[in-house]
Amino acid sequence: MIHFKLSRLREDIPALLKLATPILLGQLAVIAFGVLDTAMTARYSAADLAALAMASAIFISLYVGLTGVVSALAPIAGQLFGAKRFSEIGEEVRQATWLAVALSIVGCLVLTHADVLLSISHISPEIEDKARLYLSILALGLPASMGMRVLMALHNAISRPTVITVIQIIGLGLKLPLNLLFIYGGLGIAAMGGPGCAVATVIINWFWVLLTLSYVLFNRFYRPFEIFSRFSKPDLHRIWTLLKLGAPIGFSYLIEVTSFTFMSLFIARLGTTALAGHQIIANMGTVMYMVPLSLSIATMTLVSQSIGANRQERAEEIGWSSVFFTSALCITIGIAVWSFRLELLDLYNPPQAVKAFSIPLFLFIAFYQMFDALQVTAAFILRAYRIAFWPMLIYAGSLWGVGLGGGYLMGFNILGNTPSFLQGANGFWAANSMSLGLAACLLLYLFRKTAARYEKTHPQLEV
Repeated sequence: MIHFKLSRLREDIPALLKLATPILLGQLAVIAFGVLDTAMTARYSAADLAALAMASAIFISLYVGLTGVVSALAPIAGQLFGAKRFSEIGEEVRQATWLAVALSIVGCLVLTHADVLLSISHISPEIEDKARLYLSILALGLPASMGMRVLMALHNAISRPTVITVIQIIGLGLKLPLNLLFIYGGLGIAAMGGPGCAVATVIINWFWVLLTLSYVLFNRFYRPFEIFSRFSKPDLHRIWTLLKLGAPIGFSYLIEVTSFTFMSLFIARLGTTALAGHQIIANMGTVMYMVPLSLSIATMTLVSQSIGANRQERAEEIGWSSVFFTSALCITIGIAVWSFRLELLDLYNPPQAVKAFSIPLFLFIAFYQMFDALQVTAAFILRAYRIAFWPMLIYAGSLWGVGLGGGYLMGFNILGNTPSFLQGANGFWAANSMSLGLAACLLLYLFRKTAARYEKTHPQLEV
């Protein structure tokens, strides 16, 4: 039985927006980092921009996988917060920190020994050297990035995302002057080009984590959690619990990133115009995706807190309210993007050939947004229930199988019977939309079954 009441939307939507709005602002601030790096490096040299693109692709693929693992802290701490078991949250934070340290060591080894990954691209020695330096510098900031992810998970779990957002915006304010200093040189510092972006990022990462730790240490709100009350050795049982939930989440993130990366690589075979047009649409899609992602993180927080408080029916109600609201909002956004597609393209000011190629791709935005909203909302709801393994398998089958496989068959007309409209980049976007639709249906079905089972096996607190 699905527990969903339209009357609950008046209560649930404001609660979701209250949490999601600061998360969205923080996500956009992080995206702005990449925009600044790209724009400022492009003005330095084409070689540095190419090195930045190559190194960023490697780093992001590694980063999302590692941070996905420690993000398991959010639903675990959220349930403890809902159950008012505050002191246990501190212990989970300490164990998540140990896990973050171990993952940082692995990540640093990969970043400082990336020769094999760089050699795959067959780039020039000059660009490869710059990319290698970029990755080596970022390795110095990876422990801070992982520590910050632990703190972000904590703040999402206890419904205080605004703290992280304010700190991220402060960091964004520092990014421009630091980029100027290290990319172009000044104050006795030699110009570094693209790798200068990495230096600026590392400084800000350490600034973020130290500032957030100081705030948590001295603010009275956090005292019941006893985060700094004692030193804890690694607890293998708690770390294993985090890993059981976090490893599938991290792998799911990796599936999403790689499916889009390989989609771009395949479309690159169609020529520069096709790749440029795809990149514009993909960039718009990334920005738009921040809306359902932020709402999904907020949903996970509220659902996990309700589960922790033994309000199982209420948890399911919040989940379905979010599915309804997020989907409706993203459909509206998709229709608006289609309606103003020419005006949006003008913001990128692409060549006429790229503009003409991009226009048909806007047709997929509305469908893509709707299915993307459904699947990401359902996935985060399931994480609140501590379910991540089956969603990982669903992602692998749908995004890699239907999305990439189907896109390859249609895009290149492998079977010889693909309609002309679905050949080329259109085929890849259509297959990707279908894969998200399939994932959404399966994840929503899994949510329904999980919620029903949870109500039977966990005592319901009457309120």
